[in-house]
Amino acid sequence: MANRVVMVVDMQNGVLAMPRFDRSGRCERINQLTAAADRVIFIQHVGPGLEVDSEGWAIVPELQQPANALFVNKTACDSFWQTDLAAQLDQFGINSFVICGCATDYCVDTTIKVGASLGYHITVAADAHTTADRTYVSAQQQINQHNEVWADLIMPGNPVRVRETEALLREWRPH
Repeated sequence: MANRVVMVVDMQNGVLAMPRFDRSGRCERINQLTAAADRVIFIQHVGPGLEVDSEGWAIVPELQQPANALFVNKTACDSFWQTDLAAQLDQFGINSFVICGCATDYCVDTTIKVGASLGYHITVAADAHTTADRTYVSAQQQINQHNEVWADLIMPGNPVRVRETEALLREWRPH
């Protein structure tokens, strides 16, 4: 039974073709998390320019993909919507996970809120998700804002945790 699970959302060539905040730093921290994890789940968006098995759909080359990683394709911002994600989590007895990836304000945010509503215990890797600058707000401002909102999300009995990568790695180290 995996107890250190990392879900990596949409870290794909086509998604990251648009400049994203701190791409190299985010990839480095995601690799630190996945190296320490018992199980890694890669979520991949499918759509125009992100067709299955295309170069755009592929995970960015900077990320390490553990041999036992699970992969889930999705067509919406919500990683649970019309996918087998919940079934895969159930199959492996997973009810909690750390989430990271792209884009903070779209797929990461939606997956966190839906997942928490479904009863999954979610921890956000605060410094391992990214997005792009938008018309009215910078990527860094969005990341900070979303971390604040998630940490204060009203979900009685199932709060979303928000932690820096180093703090998560410390929690996972044997005492």
